[in-house]
Amino acid sequence: MKNSIIYFYLFVVTLNLSCAQDAENKVNTPNEVPFSAELFVDGLQIPWAMAFLPDGSMLITEKSGSIIHFKDGQKTSVANVPPVYVRGQGGLLDIFLHPDYKNNGWIYFTYASEEGDEKGGHTALMRAKLKDNALVDNELLYKAGPNTTKGQHFGSRIAFDNDGYLYFSIGERGARDENPQDITRDGGKIYRLNDDGSIPEDNPFVGEEGTKTAIYSYGHRNPQGLVKHPETGEIWDHEHGPKGGDEINIIEKGANYGWPVITYGINYSGTPITDKTEMEGMEQPIYYWVPSIAPSGMAFVTSDKYPDWKGSLLVGSLAFQYLERLTLEGTKVVNREKLLEDMGRVRDVRQGPDGFIYVAIEGKGIYRLTPKS
Repeated sequence: MKNSIIYFYLFVVTLNLSCAQDAENKVNTPNEVPFSAELFVDGLQIPWAMAFLPDGSMLITEKSGSIIHFKDGQKTSVANVPPVYVRGQGGLLDIFLHPDYKNNGWIYFTYASEEGDEKGGHTALMRAKLKDNALVDNELLYKAGPNTTKGQHFGSRIAFDNDGYLYFSIGERGARDENPQDITRDGGKIYRLNDDGSIPEDNPFVGEEGTKTAIYSYGHRNPQGLVKHPETGEIWDHEHGPKGGDEINIIEKGANYGWPVITYGINYSGTPITDKTEMEGMEQPIYYWVPSIAPSGMAFVTSDKYPDWKGSLLVGSLAFQYLERLTLEGTKVVNREKLLEDMGRVRDVRQGPDGFIYVAIEGKGIYRLTPKS
């Protein structure tokens, strides 16, 4: 009985703290939709990510393990994609072009891989080039371990900063009590590499015996959004919480983002994970969602095609099946807007080089948002 009372108390405290923020920023539906959503690429199942090539074509990852080259209205499968471990949330994940792609041709992608001695899989990062619609010069840059047959929390997204460093995320693989707080273990981390996969000398844990020196920050749960801020150059992430407590964070060198020691979420059963939402030495999110929207994909709007949206942050919702637009004042979320309601599970969102917003929706395809005149 005593334990039940304690659990109930902690649940109420956590819920009240969470809802206090969310009450100030309820998600709104616009009275008039300022765009039309046009199906740009059809016939896709789980389009996890997309990247735009200089010739105007597009590369699309399907979670099942294929890369699709969409050009001149036609879809073709790219050859020589590495074997992908498809289980639960694992599969072929993000894809991103090198900032100097026009000169070096490097394409980066993350995927669940069985490589290693243990059964199961873990998240890997590879780079390759595209020639005659096939991947060539494939280079495995990072493979997390050890493998596990768990199907949860592979991450994963990729971003480059203004100095050319590559960042990518790996979720804690369902091992919340082992991985995210331990810098000798993979999982629950944001990693930082040179573009060739080598470790930057100024990474925060270089020189510490036994550590994973690719780690840049830790204490993450399952980051499925990673993007460079267009003005500050900072790397922002968002990550799935449990039941409540999805977060937006600004990634800092060597910082601990707290999972599972602090969280604004609770277990799916309704019991508390912890009685703490903050602790000295652990970062606070700049925003958190209660209830969880299950965020996937992330993009800042800089295009003149959407003048009222400039500076906004777009985030896909898997759980509630819409695209969310967050209005920012600096790092503070001051308004939330629900777009593309009931269209389906939004997996990715990108601003294309043509200035249009593209949204990947599971079971349908990729939509282009065309502003109404």
